Amino acid sequence: MAGILIQWYDFICFGIVGIAMFGALYVLCCCKIKQQRYQTLNGDHIDDHNIIGRQEILLPLQGCHPSSSSAVEMGSLSSSCWRGIHPAWLLATRFISLVVLCIFLTWDVLLYNYSIFVYYTEWTFTLLIVYFAIGTIISAYGCVRYYSNKLAPRPGDVIEDINSLPKDCVYTRTDHEIDNKAKTNKSIFKLQGQYYNEDTVPQRATFWSYVLQISYQTCAGSVILTDIIFWFIILPFSSNSHLQLNLLMGGMHSLNIIFLLIDTFLNSLPLPWAGLAYFVLWSCCYIIFQWLIHACGLIWWPYPFLELSTPWAPLWYFCLAVFHLPCYGIYWLLVTFKNLTFSTLFPQAFIRHSY
Repeated sequence: MAGILIQWYDFICFGIVGIAMFGALYVLCCCKIKQQRYQTLNGDHIDDHNIIGRQEILLPLQGCHPSSSSAVEMGSLSSSCWRGIHPAWLLATRFISLVVLCIFLTWDVLLYNYSIFVYYTEWTFTLLIVYFAIGTIISAYGCVRYYSNKLAPRPGDVIEDINSLPKDCVYTRTDHEIDNKAKTNKSIFKLQGQYYNEDTVPQRATFWSYVLQISYQTCAGSVILTDIIFWFIILPFSSNSHLQLNLLMGGMHSLNIIFLLIDTFLNSLPLPWAGLAYFVLWSCCYIIFQWLIHACGLIWWPYPFLELSTPWAPLWYFCLAVFHLPCYGIYWLLVTFKNLTFSTLFPQAFIRHSY
């Protein structure tokens, strides 16, 4: 590389990043293969009367790999996990978050010009803006569908008296014999379909819905990583004037996690452990980007622990790779805590999805 003097220990750094990328891609490929095999083995056994079986096939795959799951419910992307909260509240929080984050990023670019994107913070901040932008559009679409079906019950509502429901919501008996439990589940499932403007199966998510989920899972880890490194490593020890604490730097390293936590409190998105693979790939792409711009002649490193000219580089790269696990794990624990605690304390108000 023309701009980098390669030492023998640098190949260890290259290997660490290469292994991390290969491992992440391997996890995603395994989830994809597992889903395809599951659908092959079970897809032919679905019929219009086996609604309980249909739900069992649709839901488990979402916890493994959302971008490969063809049965992600569109309604869960725009509706809240709280039964009493109108979908417009999720739309409002996402739109406000989008506007505020855009203001801070614009301020950052105007102050330091576009070279500011050599920093991981700006990469993650931009990805978070993409998430809220897509989330705002999907939430707006969900609100439109909600108002077009505003007389329909909320998803997750339990209807005990089937005879009191509108005629088009009741599952009518056919030649196939079904028990009362299946009949009840059919009725509830049809009600969910009416709310989400669906027929007999959940509406399949679009490409942008998958982008929303992937960006959410990537931001979950990268936001934690960014803020921990800034507040506990860079701020106390760095002499870089750009990284000193001020309103802009403090806002960019606090509003990101605040807005994401607010959205997590309201949304119904899953956060599977497999999402760690997206987080790892995101960081690997940033590191490769740093190698490329330094190979083209850039001298200084935005983060000292990424520098390749020190014999300690392999240790720094290894620690950084391992550190991705607790960063994603922290946010995963927060989401798990939300689901377990709120479903226990507020069983009638909180909708816990089985992903």
